[in-house]
Amino acid sequence: MLVLDSIQARMAKMPLRHKDIALLERKSVMMTRRHALKTTVLTSLVCATASTLGIVNAQPTTGSITTATVGGPFTLPPLPYPFDALEPYIDAQTMQIHHDKHQAAYVANLNKAVAEFPDLGKKPVEDLLGNLTAIPEKVRAAIRNQGGGHHNHSIFWQMMKKNGGGKPSGELSKAIDKMFGSISAFEDQFTKAAVGQFGSGWAWLVSDGGELKIESTPNQDSPISEGRQPLLGLDVWEHAYYLKYQNRRPDYIGAWFNVINWDYVAQRFQNSNA
Repeated sequence: MLVLDSIQARMAKMPLRHKDIALLERKSVMMTRRHALKTTVLTSLVCATASTLGIVNAQPTTGSITTATVGGPFTLPPLPYPFDALEPYIDAQTMQIHHDKHQAAYVANLNKAVAEFPDLGKKPVEDLLGNLTAIPEKVRAAIRNQGGGHHNHSIFWQMMKKNGGGKPSGELSKAIDKMFGSISAFEDQFTKAAVGQFGSGWAWLVSDGGELKIESTPNQDSPISEGRQPLLGLDVWEHAYYLKYQNRRPDYIGAWFNVINWDYVAQRFQNSNA
């Protein structure tokens, strides 16, 4: 107000043309005050909204956490190695987003699906996927999709490791040679299945009653639902590779062979024959 009073006093003593200039100054001051008031109000609203949503002082994700999950019987397992462990074949940013965002979302949605049917939450996800016909129809599709996404990723992380790749050994190696002719022939057939999966899905090496087979499944469908045990799986959803490989899925598949954890695959093969 002191500023406006000063301008008004000056205007009373000025010629007309100077009064015009002073009038502009007065309008400018008033506009500045209105702008400041508007800015203050907007800032207060933003701060209040941020506080309500719980995002004030939010910290960036720095590790394997479960912030995207909803409380329930199923939890997001920790990644068994650092995000950058599979570099240069699979980049750290992809691993972080893939685990902390994508799988976490599957876990959260799975918990939502079983919330209405508590007995479902008492069973291992493998049991749910292995007997989908016993699941209430209301949540059957959700269990197949969200439960499949949770389980597929949980074993996928363990199927890879730092300094992986190479060739399998022992009984698994013999079984691969017997079924496919050689590890090279196996890789060719597996690559064909992974490249040929239209849209989102997985490529698998499975045990079907002790017999090795290569197959692919759409979306997050699990071989478990068809009575087969997944031994080795590759996620060919674009979120698994697009940051580094864009649309070059064959390049991603070729690189992935360098991080396979054959020890884990051999253990699953042994368990499937027990």
